[in-house]
Amino acid sequence: MTTQKAVFKLSIISSLILSPSAFALEKPKSMDDMWKVIEAQQKQIEALQQTKSLPEEIPTKSPNSEVKTLERKTDVLSQEVEKLRTNLAIPEEPKYKSMYGLGPAASKVYSTGKGLSIGGYGEAMYTNYVNNHGNNVANKDTADLERAVIYLGYKFNDWIILNNEFEFEHATTGEGSEAKGEVSVEFSQLDFLLNPKYNVRAGLMLIPMGFINEMHEPTTYHGNLRPDTERYIIPSTWREMGAGLFGEVLPGVQYRMYAVTGLNAQGFSNSGIVEGRQGGSNAKAEDFAFTGRVDYSPSQIPGFLIGAASFLGNSGQKDITFNNNNYNVFTQLYEGHIQYKYRGLELRALGAWSHIANTTALNPTLGSAGPIGKDSFGTYGEAAYDIMPLLWNDSSQYLAPFFRVERYNTLASVASGFNNSVGLDRWIYQAGLSYKPIPNIVIKADYRNIQDRKIVPFGIPTGDEFNLGFGFIY
Repeated sequence: MTTQKAVFKLSIISSLILSPSAFALEKPKSMDDMWKVIEAQQKQIEALQQTKSLPEEIPTKSPNSEVKTLERKTDVLSQEVEKLRTNLAIPEEPKYKSMYGLGPAASKVYSTGKGLSIGGYGEAMYTNYVNNHGNNVANKDTADLERAVIYLGYKFNDWIILNNEFEFEHATTGEGSEAKGEVSVEFSQLDFLLNPKYNVRAGLMLIPMGFINEMHEPTTYHGNLRPDTERYIIPSTWREMGAGLFGEVLPGVQYRMYAVTGLNAQGFSNSGIVEGRQGGSNAKAEDFAFTGRVDYSPSQIPGFLIGAASFLGNSGQKDITFNNNNYNVFTQLYEGHIQYKYRGLELRALGAWSHIANTTALNPTLGSAGPIGKDSFGTYGEAAYDIMPLLWNDSSQYLAPFFRVERYNTLASVASGFNNSVGLDRWIYQAGLSYKPIPNIVIKADYRNIQDRKIVPFGIPTGDEFNLGFGFIY
């Protein structure tokens, strides 16, 4: 009788554990949640064991049949427990969500379990110069694997995380006469997650300015090329060595603030401060800078974000000497941004302004091709709308026409006595389509009408462009 009762009890327990209702609740997300489920089931089992209504006899064919039934149920239980353990450790579908200012793929390491995390992105583009203004050197049509990126992260424990981005540009480092690409570390940083309000970040870090510099994965912005304002006024991709704090001080209020190595003014030109980036490669550390950013996303207005950022610091690195005087070249850069997403509508706008001190001393040695701008600015606004629900109501795909207007000037003002006729002073009108068959892949087409108001520096393409490309994250 004892064996028969055991089989009957086990069949009841098995039906409880394996029944759909047992898994109808949300999947446990942690070991604490798992223990809560186990404790609840244990109470049900104990209640069944104490019941007086168990039958005294259970018809069976033979002892061997009872043993086989017991073995089968035990095997099924073992399989289900293993499935539950696997589901707790490895989510069925990876969730791509931006965290701590980084792009969705770059943020994977934060939501994984302990150990190694792998992700990445890539983008390729064909460019046709519709009107090259007679420039057959800088305006040749191209097809380029612009970037192939690998994210390697490592989660040492719940509060110490290493995150790295390794980028391969233009398919090869090259040999012979072909155009050269490069391999670089875009960021390599240690995060110490101490508290939602204050966490520590150190290493080679992305400067937290604009929409694109931190979140530059191709699925996160429209157009094959990043906006020029976020390439020339706010350099992209801009990273420096340093350390600082980040967190969420109030609900919806996020910040990042770092002390980093300063720019190197010897790289400044009439095209802006782009080549002043040091990128953590034997960076000169005679001068340091401060950069900070604040974003606000009120819960009362879902999809709305407003914020601002700044970068302030000397850029002379004790190398800028004129008339036997050493100049600090204090450099300031400020930007403000606003974004709103509602259903299929996407609106975005950004403005940036920079000021460089001591350009009178810089121009005689660095401005042979044209003076360095004392002041520069850039701004753009764009709108997009996902029309796929209008074309195919039940589709999960994405199809958004977009339009962007951009205005920037790297020589808004120059030191007195210098000619500002050669530089980037542009209006750009851009329209295109972004198509996502799945959220991880985007196919892009866009047309850029570029109107120059100054002579364009040598090596920078001029005239209108048609761009066709694709991008992906994983």
